[in-house]
Order: sequence, then C-alpha cells, then structure tokens
Amino acid sequence: MNFLRGVMGGQSAGAPPSGAETIQKLCDRVASSTLLDDRRDAVRALKSLSKKYRLEVGFQAMEHLINVLQTDRSDSEIIGYALDTLFNIVSNDLEEEEQEENPQKQVDDLGRQFTEIFIKQQENVTLLLTFLEEFDFQVRWPGVKLLTSLLKQQGPQVQQIILVSPMGVSRLMDLLADSREVIRNDGVLLLQQLTKSNAAIQKIVAFENAFERLLDIVTDEGNSDGGIVVEDCLLLLQNLLKNNNSNQNFFKEGSYIQRMKPWFEVGDDNSGWSAQKVTNLHLMLQLVRVLVSPTNPPGATSSCQKTMFHCGLLQQLCTILMATGVPADILTETINTVSEVIRGCQINQDYFASVNAPSNPPRSAIVVLLMSMVNERQPFVLRCAVLYCFQCFLYKNQKGQGEIVSTLLPSTIDATGNSVSAGQLLCGGLFSTDSLSNWCAAVALAHALQDNATLKEQLLRVQLATSIGNPPVSLLQQCTNILSQGDKIDRRGSKVQTRVGLLMLLCTWLSDCPIAVTHFLHNSANIPFLTGQIAENLGEEEQLVQGLCALLLGICIYYNDNSLENCRKEKLKQLIEKRIGKENFIEKLGFISKHELYSKAAQKPQPNFSSADHMMFDHEFTKLVKELEGIITKAIYKSSEEDKQEEEVKKTLEQHDNIVTHYKKVIREQDQQLEELKQKVNTLKSQNEQLQTAVTQQMSQIQQHKDQYNLLKVQLGKDNQHHSSHSDMLQMNGIQPEEISKLRQEIEELKNKHEVLQGQLREKDSVIENMKSLQSETGRTEQSSQITAGLEHANELHRELEALRIQIQSQSSDISKLQSEKQELLQQMNTASVPALGDSTAVIAAKNSELEGRLLQEIKELKSEVKALAEEKALLKQHLDSSNSTAAVLQDEKSKLQQEVAESKKEQDDLLVLLADQDQKIFALKNKLKELGQPVEDEDDIESGDQADEDEEEDGEEED
Repeated sequence: MNFLRGVMGGQSAGAPPSGAETIQKLCDRVASSTLLDDRRDAVRALKSLSKKYRLEVGFQAMEHLINVLQTDRSDSEIIGYALDTLFNIVSNDLEEEEQEENPQKQVDDLGRQFTEIFIKQQENVTLLLTFLEEFDFQVRWPGVKLLTSLLKQQGPQVQQIILVSPMGVSRLMDLLADSREVIRNDGVLLLQQLTKSNAAIQKIVAFENAFERLLDIVTDEGNSDGGIVVEDCLLLLQNLLKNNNSNQNFFKEGSYIQRMKPWFEVGDDNSGWSAQKVTNLHLMLQLVRVLVSPTNPPGATSSCQKTMFHCGLLQQLCTILMATGVPADILTETINTVSEVIRGCQINQDYFASVNAPSNPPRSAIVVLLMSMVNERQPFVLRCAVLYCFQCFLYKNQKGQGEIVSTLLPSTIDATGNSVSAGQLLCGGLFSTDSLSNWCAAVALAHALQDNATLKEQLLRVQLATSIGNPPVSLLQQCTNILSQGDKIDRRGSKVQTRVGLLMLLCTWLSDCPIAVTHFLHNSANIPFLTGQIAENLGEEEQLVQGLCALLLGICIYYNDNSLENCRKEKLKQLIEKRIGKENFIEKLGFISKHELYSKAAQKPQPNFSSADHMMFDHEFTKLVKELEGIITKAIYKSSEEDKQEEEVKKTLEQHDNIVTHYKKVIREQDQQLEELKQKVNTLKSQNEQLQTAVTQQMSQIQQHKDQYNLLKVQLGKDNQHHSSHSDMLQMNGIQPEEISKLRQEIEELKNKHEVLQGQLREKDSVIENMKSLQSETGRTEQSSQITAGLEHANELHRELEALRIQIQSQSSDISKLQSEKQELLQQMNTASVPALGDSTAVIAAKNSELEGRLLQEIKELKSEVKALAEEKALLKQHLDSSNSTAAVLQDEKSKLQQEVAESKKEQDDLLVLLADQDQKIFALKNKLKELGQPVEDEDDIESGDQADEDEEEDGEEED
C-alpha cells in the first residue's frame, strides 16, 4: 500500500482526499504510466478500494482494467489484480457489514449494470475465456470467479456469447480436470450457472464427458458422506438431466445409472446423520426421480425403470425404505422415489409387491406403508408420500389391483385374524373418525378399481359387519350410509373432506359399470339424498359436494341399463327437471372443474398439498371428471326417443363390431394358414433340392462304378483271350465235331433270346413315350389317373426288368458252363494220345481252327450285346426312378397346394364382399348418428386407439 499512501499524500494536509479523487488518480496512473511496476501498483490499489468504493471504481476504472487485460497479458500478477477488481465490481456477494450499509436491491442493480457494461463488447467475454486456459493459479482462479459472477447477473446473454465462442464450453470443461481442488470446485459452480435453462449448452457439456467426471468427483469425495462439493456436483447433474431427454438417454446408454447404486448403501446404524449427508442423499434421490419422472417420454421412463431394477438400484431403495433410524425427510423422499421407479412398470411393481419388512412375523411393505397412511399420528407429508406410492403401485397394474381387492373378498379374508391385510387397512381408514384417513383410503381404493370393470363387479360382493347382532351390509351400502349421515359424526379435520373422498370413490366405482349402478339405485334412499343435496342452496364449502353429487347422479343416468323400472333413465331425468332444473343441475356440475384445488390436482400425479385441508381432488379423478362432464351434459338434455335411438344404434354398432371382429379373426386365421402353407411349400422345395443334389451325387457315383466295371471287364476279357488262345494253339486238334455243333446251337439260342429281349425293350420304350405324350396333352384333372397308370406301367417294367436280369444272369451262367466244358475238353485232348494221320489230320486241324475262330467271334459279339443290354437296362431304370417317382410326388403336392390356395382366395373374396356390405351399413348408421347430433369416432381414431392398446399390451408382455 506504499503506492496508495503516496497518492493520498499528494493532497494538502488540511483537506483529506476523497475516494473518487484517489480512484481518478489511480486510473490516470494505470492509463499513462509506462513502467509495468507502476501500473501493477495502481491496479493493486484499485483492487483494495473496489469493495468499499464499488460504484466509483466501476464507473471510472472498468475501461482501464479491460485495457490492462488486453495489453499486459504477459504479466500474470497484474492480470490477477485486474480480474479480482472486476469481480469485486460485478459481484453481489458482499461482506455482512457492506450488506448492512447498502440495500440488497441497490446492490443487485449495481452488479447487473456493471455486468451489462462488461459484456456489451463480446470480445471481453472471449478474452476472459482465454485467461481460463492459463494454468497460473493467480490468473485462472479470479477468471473463474469473474465468469461465474457474470453468469449470475446476466445468464442468458453470457450463455449466448459462450455458445458462439469457438471451443468456449470445452475450455470450461477443462476446469473439472484441474488438480487444484479450489479451481475444480469453483469450476463446478461455474458450470452450474452456465447450464441453467439452456438445453444446447447442457447437451454440449454432457457430450464433453461431464457425467464421467462428475461421478468420479462424487465417488472420490465419499458419495453421500462427502461435503459441499458432492452437493454442487449433484446440482450440476440435475441441471444437465432435468427436462433434457437427449441427456437422459445419453446418461442411461452410458451405463451411468449403475454407478448410482453405491450412493444408497446405508448401514445398520442410521443414527446421527449429518446435515450435509441428509442434503446429499436428498439430492441423490431427486436425481433418480429426474430420470423416471412421469413428465418424461413414456419410452425413456420405462427404459430407465428397467435399468434401475436390473442393476439393483430399486432393491437398494427398498432397503432404505424398510430400514430403521432413517431421518423422516429422507424416508419421505425415498418413498416418493420408489413410487416413480415402479409407476407403470410391471416388473418393478411385481418386485415391490414381494418386498417384506424386517418384522416378526414378516409383513408386506405395502401393508406397512398403508398402516402409516391411515395413522393420523404420522407426519402429513409422509402420509401423502405413502398414498402416492400406493397409487403408483396400482397404475396400469391389473395384477396388483386384483391382489388388493382380493384381500376384501369373503373367500380370502384371514379368519384367524393373526395378520392384517391391505383391504382391512383400507376399510379401517375409510370408516375411521379422521377425515384425512377417510380421504386417503377412499382415493387408494378408487385406484384399485381404476379402468377395471371386473374388479368393480367383484367389490360388490364385499360384506361388512357393522356391529354385533346386526346383519352385515355391503361396502357400497356402508359408503352411502356414511355419506348420508354427513356432519352427524364427529370427525377430526375438514368437514367436507370425508364426503368428497367417498363421492370420488363412488363415482369411480359406478362409472362404466352398469351392474354397480343398478346396485346403487336399488337402495331407494340414494336418489332422494343426491337430489336433495343438489337442490339446496348451501355455502361455498358445500358447493364442491353439490358438484360431486351431480356428477354421481349423472353417472347413474348415463350408465343406467334400465333394469329397474322405477329408476329408468327417463324417470331420473324427469326427477331432475322437477326438483332441480336442468340448468341448475349443469351449473352445479360445473362447480367441480371451476374449483382452484381441481386445477392444482390436474397438473401432476403426485399429491402435493400445503396442508391437509387442501387435499380434495386426486389427479386420476380429474381425468374422469374431464371425460364425463360433457357426456353427462348431453345425456341430460336428450329426449327419450333420442335415448332409444341411441341405444338401438349402440346395439347395432356392437353387433356390427362383433361381426367385423369375427371376420377379422377369420382373416387372421386364414393368413396364418397361408403362412403355414407357404412354409410347407418352402420346406418341400428345400427337400426337393436336397433330393436333386443327392440324385446327382448318386449318378456320379454310378458313373464312376460303371467306368471301374468297364475297365475290369476289359482287363478280364484280355486275360481270357490270352488264356484261350494259348490253350487253343496247344490243344485244338482234339475237338470233336459233335461238341462244336452243340456250341453253335447254344449260340443260336442265345441270339434268339437276345432278339426277344430287344423287342421287349422297344415295346417298353414306346409305352414310356406314350406316357410322356399323354402327360403333356391332358389337363390337370386327368393327370392323376394317367400318372397312376404310368406308375402301374413303371411297376410292370420293373418286374419285367427283373425277369430280364434273371435271364441274363442265367445266360451268363450258361456261357460260363460252356467255357468250363470247353476247358475240360481241351484238357482231355491234351491227355489223350492220338496218332497223327498225315494229310487227313492236317485237313481236320484247318477246319477246327476255322470253327474255333468263328466260335470266338460269336462269343465276343454275344458278350458285347449283353453289355449293351445291361447299359440300356440301367438307363431305363434311372429314367423311371427320376421321372416317375419324383414327378408324381411333386405334381400331387403341387395340385393339392394350388387347390387349397384357390379355396382360400375364394373365401377371402367372400369376406371382402361381406366387409364392404358391413362398412356401407356402418357408414349409413354413423350418418344417422351425426344427424341426431351424436359424436361419432372415425375408424382411424378407433384403429389408432386399438393399436395403442396393442402396443401397451406388447410392452407389458416384454417387461414380463
């Protein structure tokens, strides 16, 4: 401060300088000094004065400080002083003493004005971003604090400048990787301000690996046991995920949900939780709720719910739910979190139904929670959370609804009384003297009946024992009895809350259930009570009850099946017109939707009320009112003839819908049959291809065997010829003429037999040609008979071929016998000693040699003919096997399939004609309805609704 003393000492001793004058001199030094040390000292002096003389320093020195940032970037010390001074100017985080001196509103305005001056030139923010890249602590930390303050004062404007700045967001993300904790922690605070209400920046930050870095920081700091840094990281995570579907999907696909499970690991001893741990765990639970919020897209919510179940996060939350010693606010938030994790997810709802509390004997978690809900000593927020959990358990869960209602039915009630069921708790709360318990139990029971006509009918069987000695009464009758008693029973809490809860239960119960309406109308006191309530002119508090009574009476009219003669639709409408008046009735009906508590309850599913007196409406009930209000208004103004016409049209439409449904079912079945037939055809084609390949392989094998056979036969013929010629040369002289004549006769017989066989083969070839010509000329109707005849001819040919084969074998055996006899004769001639006879012997030898040559030539010709006959036989057999067998089978199957396809096409044509007729009738009936002023839904809307139902059923099945 020596420099500051020198500046102050320059004034006269009699008049001490003012702060503005000193600041002006310091600014002149910063602007005019050529020495860096002088400028640095002047900036340091301005920093020391910036807190006390914020306004003067801001207006006089800001421009000079910005010039310092631009010109003296090489000196980190003067840059740090300048950034600190700017931070003191624009920041509203003053000391306590300064806050007492200056009003907060004036301070906020100053910070906002100086921020506007600084960011007016976008280059200033860009310059500040470059300083954040400096590793020097003296520069980086003041830069982080200054940018955070700018975002607090003018968030949207600064966000836009950073967004268009090259690599602006990426530079800020590097702060999370700084090894110095103070910069890293302030970097988290900076990103909190940067990501507020800006989806584009949120996406960029998320894709810059923010989730990984933040979860690492939370883990390093000790999860829920960590300090304020964990809280800041969780707040930043909420900014990134809340109402940002893209980031939620990225968080889920990055397997970051699995890393949340260790956050909720609590020990057996849960006493003495620190305030910071409670805050951290509360934020962690809220982060889970952000991922499964009912306001998110249904597909994204369902996917996150399933992931939380499979990774064990839901099980961990249920452990906290059933643990002892958990603080009340954490327990309440845990119940709300579990509620939204299981809402509409079948697999999660089934798991929650199986959770038991660690008690002896074990009790279901649902029973334990319901005991808290109907216990008036429990905190109000806890009871609201339990009600929300029960509603989420039953949301789109028909299985759970059936289990709850079954605990009320006579066949499933525990006769021993050892255990308390959910149904008994709901009945106990419904008829207790605490109005809040009455309302919660009525709403919970209404959710068990929501959109489930079967359970509405089953609940009519419930009988209650009111007192000893009196006969039991039905649950429906008991509800109407309590409703009619009104304020006669002394209750704790709101006077109208019990009646509103019971009326909501009755409206939900009777809507879309004509049988329940008939049971309600069977009690003759119910209609006079409702008309009396509606007709009276009561105070403002009672108007809500009047509106609900009008809604209940309208439901009795609209869903009345006219089974009771005294309570037909027309008579009820006449009663309204006489005692109430139609206009007055519609006015009272409108009291419901005009009530401020109705609008608040319609905003979101969770019951969120400031006090117990404000708990009047349920979110699902507001949907029912919105649906029925217009319908009841139209039903009241309809005449009896219009009602009859409407009923007739409804019946006709139902009949037509049934017919259309039946034909749709038939068409589906035929489509399935066609698919099956196509599959069979494809199977047969594949089998045929396999058989063709097998036949080809066998043909190649047969050809190989034939080649081998021919080679062996040629080799054998050469060997036989060699041996026979050798023996003939040696022993020909001894052959007798009688033996030669026998051989000739046998050769002639073999030739005759061979000619006969050739003729038979020609006849069979002609038969086969006739069959082929007949197959090509005749139509489909004659194919079966001709193929049968062809098969018979083929069988005959096979038999004849067998006979021919036997004959050839016998001929070959005869030839072998002749050859053996010849060999014996030659041996005899060799052994006999016959004297030479001179010239006569030479003549005989010449003749014998000639005869022997002829014999050998004829034998060779006979062998070649036998070989040709065998080859023709093999070709004929192959032709018959490949043509007749496969062709007959395939033709038969093809004809059957073509006939079935033709029949199915004919049936479809008939069905299309019938559907066209039905469509014309439906169109005419809809025109009639439109002429009568009735709302008629288009087929596209109905089909889209059916498709949505089918999609929901499929999702349910996948989840199961």
